[in-house]
Amino acid sequence: MWIAGTLLALLWATPAKADTGVIVRTTAGLSALQTFCALPTTCTVVGPLDGTLGQVFLVTTPLDPTTFIGLLSNPLTGLAGFVDAEVDQVLSLIGGLNVVPTPIPSTLMSDRTPVAYYGTDVWNSYANQPAASIVEIQNAQNTFHVSGTGIVADIDTGVDPTHPVLKPVLLPGYDFTRNQVGGSELNDLPPSFPPPPTCSSTSCPSPAQVNQSSAAILDQSSAAILDGSNQYAAFGHGTMVMGIIHLVAPTAQLLPLKAFHSDGTASLSDILRAIYYGVQNGANAINMSFDTNTASPELQKALDYANQSAVICAASAGNDGQGPPLLVYPAALQTDVMGVASTTNQDTRSSFSNYGDAIVWVAAPGESIVTTYPFDTYAAGWGTSFSAPFVSGGAALLRNLKSTIDEPGAAIAVAQAVPLTDPGMGHGRLDLCLALGSLAGASCSPDYGVSATPSTATITAGQQANFTVSATPQHGSKQTVTWNCTGAPAAATCTVSPPTVTLDGTNAATATVTLTTTARTTSPPLVLPRFAPPTLPRVVLAACFAGLVILLMVCNVGRTFRQRPALAAAAGLFAVSLCAHSCTGTYSSGTPPGPGSPTLSSIAVNPTSVNGGSNSTGTVTLSGPAPSGGVVVYLSSSASAATVPASVTVAAGATSATFTVSTSTVTASASVTVTASYGGATKTASLTVMPAPSAGTPAGAYTLTVTGTSGNLSHNTTIQVTVN
Repeated sequence: MWIAGTLLALLWATPAKADTGVIVRTTAGLSALQTFCALPTTCTVVGPLDGTLGQVFLVTTPLDPTTFIGLLSNPLTGLAGFVDAEVDQVLSLIGGLNVVPTPIPSTLMSDRTPVAYYGTDVWNSYANQPAASIVEIQNAQNTFHVSGTGIVADIDTGVDPTHPVLKPVLLPGYDFTRNQVGGSELNDLPPSFPPPPTCSSTSCPSPAQVNQSSAAILDQSSAAILDGSNQYAAFGHGTMVMGIIHLVAPTAQLLPLKAFHSDGTASLSDILRAIYYGVQNGANAINMSFDTNTASPELQKALDYANQSAVICAASAGNDGQGPPLLVYPAALQTDVMGVASTTNQDTRSSFSNYGDAIVWVAAPGESIVTTYPFDTYAAGWGTSFSAPFVSGGAALLRNLKSTIDEPGAAIAVAQAVPLTDPGMGHGRLDLCLALGSLAGASCSPDYGVSATPSTATITAGQQANFTVSATPQHGSKQTVTWNCTGAPAAATCTVSPPTVTLDGTNAATATVTLTTTARTTSPPLVLPRFAPPTLPRVVLAACFAGLVILLMVCNVGRTFRQRPALAAAAGLFAVSLCAHSCTGTYSSGTPPGPGSPTLSSIAVNPTSVNGGSNSTGTVTLSGPAPSGGVVVYLSSSASAATVPASVTVAAGATSATFTVSTSTVTASASVTVTASYGGATKTASLTVMPAPSAGTPAGAYTLTVTGTSGNLSHNTTIQVTVN
């Protein structure tokens, strides 16, 4: 009676609040826990968390958690067979420093050429992305004749079960957020959500940023509902992770375990359920692309259970950019889990990646990873979430060589990695050739990796940028590598010198990548007078000639009169006649105007300067209206760069007429004089013909792709160039 009274007093003294979830472990089983919770206002049993084992349960209680756990552990009034208890906690996928670059590289997923990949057509940007070459997926698959076996489970937001790339290898899975069979994350979308239209290689829009800076999806119609909405902050995460596992191990079966909601949150209790479910439903590997800073005894026990069942586990190291003494879980549980950090494509630590040997077993690429995304499309992800599945997929390849391999054996194999200079990156960067080779007692076929230094540059149009590209031999490679550079912008060239390098099996061979851009230029017109001096009238020329004749006669008049008086008289008469003719103006070209007829007043061209190949319009103007029958004005051009008709007619009663000045292309500016003549009057206008302006290299951000090819091997690296 005293004990019961004390218990009731404790319960009465506790203020009411929202029920708290508590994870309870007991050896007495469900019935004992139900009996304990039958006490008034104590707890409610939600259900078991460890599947068929029957020792771990979730309960909810209105009591303060500390008070409630104290009641459970009381030797007189507590739960029979009680082992331990902890408060259920909430984990989140989103957040961290993994930010998508701005602007998103336009060529990131630009190669949408369909290629066959183990029975399905996939984008070439997915199958042959840089990360695949870095961890040597294809070389490992081909050398050891492996493509993945067994079941790889992923505890995540679920998967798009209709995605054609994943559908052939997907198992139904389970949705712990709804307690139903099937791990589809499409169930998180409202029924009214319209599927984005299917796009072809030419109709897909540019990448759009979604998912809290963790992905770039190509379809704007889906981004419209996802971008900026906390409810869908992690939508697609599970499909992306599954796509990477499939890239590494395309014939392994995939088991989606949906413990996370589309907002990126999950309860620890659902994660525990997923671990036990995966182990008890045949999973050989479990991927966990999430982390928490709070240690959990039950999480460790669940992973101990997976380890004892020969299940290989990998987890992301987190995206806080922090190192020791930081601990994140489950990556810190290194007896049971391989923690995975993120590297760049240049084998350096990603700025957002956590580090430290206490949480990192190995590293893998985690930037601009191209992978599957819901609605039959693809996305690119940044984060350690997308590094861990390279290791999980690698576990399925290891099982091809050794079906009994377990967590310790896989960890030893994966530890055969490429050393990194950055501290705290565990055993180095994942190399599937080295990992598989450690089991097979052999090495991959000779291969090589490529990289570029620097990987980014900013130049002004008209400038040149140089980069060093390296081919580093792997496994004693002595191939000849042929270089190719693509992605150069308009009015620019990208070359590699020398075009080929031969590897010596040990040392890197380098070449120089040169990007040459063109500035936008306009050829200035020649500095010439706007109008050329008018041509001397023929009457003036005639007068000058007459004067010259008279001068010669005067100089020789004495001798001429003495020697040839008849000739002298004729010459004098000719000179006087010529002078009189010139001065009276009876010499003219064309039809002389009659008394009171209009004269030629001017000629003009508009515009006065044009690019070669363009036209200008000429106009002749009379001093008054043209008489009946009109007036014919004769035209000419001083250079072939511009041509005019032989004449233009000013209609009767009109004072002007227009004509077309046609030009041809020129390499340098040319000044052309256009002449008009009528009734003894001559007028000119000047036209400048210029070379067409150069378009130059347009400003913008560009991605150069430098590819090294040797036989059937092909590896590439990218260089980001901004042109101002």
